[in-house]
Amino acid sequence: DQWGNIVTGTELIRKKGNGEAFALTTPLIKKSDGTKFGKTEGGNIWLDPKRTSPYQFYQFWINASDDDVKNYIRIFTLLDKSAIEGIEKQHALAPHERQLQKALAKDITVRVHGETAYQSALAASEILFGKGTTEQLQALDETTFLSVFEGVPTFEIKMQDLEIGINLVDLMVEQSKIFPSKSEARKMIQSGAVAFNKQKMDSVELLINKHFLLNGKYILVQKGKKNYFILIAV
Repeated sequence: DQWGNIVTGTELIRKKGNGEAFALTTPLIKKSDGTKFGKTEGGNIWLDPKRTSPYQFYQFWINASDDDVKNYIRIFTLLDKSAIEGIEKQHALAPHERQLQKALAKDITVRVHGETAYQSALAASEILFGKGTTEQLQALDETTFLSVFEGVPTFEIKMQDLEIGINLVDLMVEQSKIFPSKSEARKMIQSGAVAFNKQKMDSVELLINKHFLLNGKYILVQKGKKNYFILIAV
């Protein structure tokens, strides 16, 4: 893949009179579909957290296929052969638990971004897939929060309205359009199917104020089990 660079480099060294030159090569890292692992292919990741957040970095490895992860864990981690083979045996017994992916994601995320970033990515994953708590959500920094809910529909609300409080139903119908009608909003709230920042809203009379804001700016709204929305106070 880099043959031109190799022969040019070795020739330059010889011409400079520094003696004989040698090049060390390794096989290309490829995905199970045969494509190269690199930035010229789609879905690349970066070590720089400004380009790929620690959460996105962690998700890349945790979502590796079973075919890819057996290769990746040998290339990208510092785990020895016996440790890897032990994890493979555990993985084979319960593939749905994704032991190989978890070991890979933890090892490389900790080494690149640190233990704190790894724990934050882990908590963020639990939040997205329904197991996280309000406390975990509140602990997320803004970058991680936005990474987790990238692509989620957003609505702007006025900060000054939150100073005095906005009725929950009015907020979701008139100001954010999360629900098409107040009757539907009331029905969903009363059935326990609406949550703000992972806390179920149980009263249609509730006033939403600035104390609900995450990072002083956001409110995460959950409608049912899988529908998320973000309210941004401006």
